[in-house]
Amino acid sequence: MNGLAVSEPGAALPSSAWVRFLRSYGPTPNNLNLFDEYITGALNRAKVAPITLSSPQLDKIVAYVKSGSPGGLLIAGTAGDGKTYHCRGLWTAVGGTAKAWGSAQLVKELALPDGRVAVFVKDLSELRDEQSDDVLMMLERSALEGDDSKFVVIAANHGQILERLRDLGQRQGREHPLRKPLQDAFLSGGNPPGRLALFDLSRIGHRDSLVEVVRAISEHSEWTNCSSCSLQADGRVCPIFENRRRLLGGSGEAAFVRRLGDLVDIARLNGLHLPVRDLLALTANMILGHPLAKEGLMACADILKIQAEGSVEQASLYGNVFGANLPSRRALERPVFKALASFGIGEESTSRADGLLVYGHDDGKLAEPFARLVASDPVYGATPGFLSALERYLEGEENARLESETDEFMERLESQRRRLFFTLPDGEAAYPFWGMTAFRFGGDYLGTIAALAERKPISDSVRSRLVRGLNRVMTGLLIENTDNIFVASSGGFTQSRVSVLCDTEVPAKRDRGTGMMIKLDKQTDRACLDIALAPGAGNTVSFPLSPVRFEFLCRVAMGALPGSFSNECLEDMLAFKAKLLRKAEVILDMHPAEEDDEAGIEDHSIKLRFIEIEQHGLGFSRPVTVRISA
Repeated sequence: MNGLAVSEPGAALPSSAWVRFLRSYGPTPNNLNLFDEYITGALNRAKVAPITLSSPQLDKIVAYVKSGSPGGLLIAGTAGDGKTYHCRGLWTAVGGTAKAWGSAQLVKELALPDGRVAVFVKDLSELRDEQSDDVLMMLERSALEGDDSKFVVIAANHGQILERLRDLGQRQGREHPLRKPLQDAFLSGGNPPGRLALFDLSRIGHRDSLVEVVRAISEHSEWTNCSSCSLQADGRVCPIFENRRRLLGGSGEAAFVRRLGDLVDIARLNGLHLPVRDLLALTANMILGHPLAKEGLMACADILKIQAEGSVEQASLYGNVFGANLPSRRALERPVFKALASFGIGEESTSRADGLLVYGHDDGKLAEPFARLVASDPVYGATPGFLSALERYLEGEENARLESETDEFMERLESQRRRLFFTLPDGEAAYPFWGMTAFRFGGDYLGTIAALAERKPISDSVRSRLVRGLNRVMTGLLIENTDNIFVASSGGFTQSRVSVLCDTEVPAKRDRGTGMMIKLDKQTDRACLDIALAPGAGNTVSFPLSPVRFEFLCRVAMGALPGSFSNECLEDMLAFKAKLLRKAEVILDMHPAEEDDEAGIEDHSIKLRFIEIEQHGLGFSRPVTVRISA
């Protein structure tokens, strides 16, 4: 016995109601629509304490309405951002009842304590065109025309309200005055028009939301009931409780949420939005996922069979976090799993990491790291199933070479790669965890962002790598320069992949108003390359550096062919190069370098600078005068 006060066999499992409620948050087709209503119903049936998250935006919304500010209020965002939740929270905070909120009426009115009448629309998409027109005209009057008879509160997706405003304007034969200002506010975070207050839930930080969701679920009070559960008796492992324990950060697992947060940050900086609903689904899936369970999510009643069949390892949260327990089509329907799939974790690896996983069990030279990094985890690491499949694969048994057996081993190998990404120590130089992803320089990107945010200098190695990659894209040559940047062309065709004519060159670090500066775009939180071709305002060209563009330049700097990583990034870089060439031409026209003209040179000549490569790979520009016959 393990000392736990366990329930008798056949007795009701103490956490079954809580786990059943947690399943309602998981990635199932049932909660794709009317999520707020679905969760409320599940909570009423389960009769457990709800999962509560802080709502700083809700507090601001309530404070705004209670301040008596005139006009209207728009709660905007994307699907899953919690618009209905915030709208319902506001309704309750200003005196509305749950019964009235649950009525079938789509447009609700509520007398506010200050005497105003508030008109609530919890979901603009539910309204017919004529209902929508009435509400939007009311919003226009209150926001732009000073009408204080009604205070309009609308919850809507970005695209929904812009489409409804466009259609209303077309029916009225005009451009609706709210549409363009709202579109600009959504895109750039600017101020909404007139007296309209805008609360855009899609702008909430993803990492902070992830950490809060993980804590709210993994630290929930209902888990205390698991201490008396028979499923943990006699040394048995309950995969639900094990996954929850690892999320809490016990036994060296503290890096899990931090590294998952890194992935979420990179996804956000690549332009992907992960709503709170998806983060809730992700966390529920990490704890409850198992490919053999109904809908891929375990219930307490499934655990005894999972233990008996020896399939606990298939419930690994290291696979569940990527939706490995779900059919691929269903997983990719959720933005969060689609975003995490872009990192290729499980498919990507290093030769050293794969060597450790495949040969470490039998190779004496790898015995120490294998014991420390793999065998130390008997639940999801060096499990009997993995070691058995590995032995069959290495011994070359006839069945092990069959396609089905090879596929099984490769699936297990992918599972171990995923686990390593989350469990490798930060300072494990031989096995860098970012090497297990498609973003091998992801850590450098996040470090650069952090340094820029704190106004600290970025790493010299990072700057040098970016400059080398930039020069190789600019010229199409394998040059090693890291101190200067060539702005090169092919003599007129700026989209050419190989350019050996140097139009100008600038320092790799801003000096006396020229050269490259790496700065932080506070609007997007991304790094940005800012290259000044001459001193003075208006002589710079900027290039937003998303994580995928950063990765592209670093890969090119390390020897990858530009088109082999991302044709899209290559096209973006060539467009940036074209802007630099146009800017260089404008500057030259404004400030002709007359002092460089040598006396005696014929008028009918062209001076060109060709980029050549020295023995050690450094490029240099060599001036050549081409005489043209009259």
